[in-house]
Amino acid sequence: MVQRMAKDEVDDLLPDKDAAKEFYARYEPKEILGRGISSTVRRCIEKETGIEFAAKIIDLSNDSHDGGGDGKTMLEATIEEVKILRLVAGHPYIIEMHDVFESSTFIFLVFELCKNGELFDYLTTVVTLSEKKTRYIMRQLFEALKYVHSKNIVHRDLKPENILLDDNLNIKLTDFGFARVLQPGMKLTELCGTPGYISPEMINTAMYENQDDAEGYDLAIDLWACGVIMYTLLVGCPPFWHRKQMVMLRNIMEGKYSFTSPEWADISEPPKDLIRKLLVVDPKKRISIDEALEHPFFHVMLWDQDIAPLKRSLSTSSRRLSRISEMALALKASAFNARKKFQFVILVVRAAIRIKRLRFTPEPLSIGVARVDPYRIKILRKVIDGCAFRVYGHWVKKGEGQNRAALFENTPKTELKHMYVSHLSR
Repeated sequence: MVQRMAKDEVDDLLPDKDAAKEFYARYEPKEILGRGISSTVRRCIEKETGIEFAAKIIDLSNDSHDGGGDGKTMLEATIEEVKILRLVAGHPYIIEMHDVFESSTFIFLVFELCKNGELFDYLTTVVTLSEKKTRYIMRQLFEALKYVHSKNIVHRDLKPENILLDDNLNIKLTDFGFARVLQPGMKLTELCGTPGYISPEMINTAMYENQDDAEGYDLAIDLWACGVIMYTLLVGCPPFWHRKQMVMLRNIMEGKYSFTSPEWADISEPPKDLIRKLLVVDPKKRISIDEALEHPFFHVMLWDQDIAPLKRSLSTSSRRLSRISEMALALKASAFNARKKFQFVILVVRAAIRIKRLRFTPEPLSIGVARVDPYRIKILRKVIDGCAFRVYGHWVKKGEGQNRAALFENTPKTELKHMYVSHLSR
């Protein structure tokens, strides 16, 4: 019975085999991984090698609507996407397209399979990322984007849903459906992308009735989206979200966001500074990709570095090795004190044990604060966020001010109290 259900799921909405003989000859389709408006993504297995891939199956049967934000049909938009995917091929942080098949009614795009899925789903599971993990992901995103921009290509739809994670949690930038190749000095005017991630200059351009009068936008819109993504990774909520979309768009145009929520209390200044330089309303004043990669946020501390290259660099003629040798001789020349050496070793061991246990040591709780505002306490905030995610499945907070604590405020309303007192007095 279970096998019959699994087979039904695989066969559901699969193209007719006559319409895609080449695809079926090379690949065996499996379960659905995701669905879009006119496409389905399935896991598939290459028959010759047994390697797993992800096949994006695009339905062209109703190819009359806009496929890429600028009046193109789905077929034209897919052909453009394939062209761009081939231009950016070969980068370790960009999705690799393995095969393309086309029939009269379907197009099959076969990609490498990223088993850890979308960054969005990963973030939903963990709620927020540490500064170290955020640095790891954002550096890869900037490097991928630098490669894309070097080809004069603008992505136009950067968001956690379009960033996949491979087996080692390295990113793979994907979904180039809105991407466009820019000619020198060229500006775009189409409104596309996802509302929470679009830039002020794109919104401003869309307000002109005559698009020829609009200033347009270029590669800088992707840097704005990176700022939104980085903000979201660190605190688990987008910077400009509002239940009324018009208010949200106004906040984007004004660059109106803040670091005042309790989540930001535990975050250092460098990531905040980088976000400020990314979320700049004027694209001409916005930080560039090269400047972003040189930002202090990406200056890795010694304990985060791999010291193997340092070891290899210490040749016999190395000045650093000579200096280390001098220090070693100076230490040997100093008088040996067994008691002091033993005390020093004990201190080092105790410090190492304390550091190792630090993340398991709960911070002291203030009963008074916990009763009045439990969300101010980091350990309780993590528990609250985790429970909220299991209940709601997303990070959009209740209320216009994005106050997560409001979800847990149980102050009785006056009307309910009045009804309760009236009931008791009967």
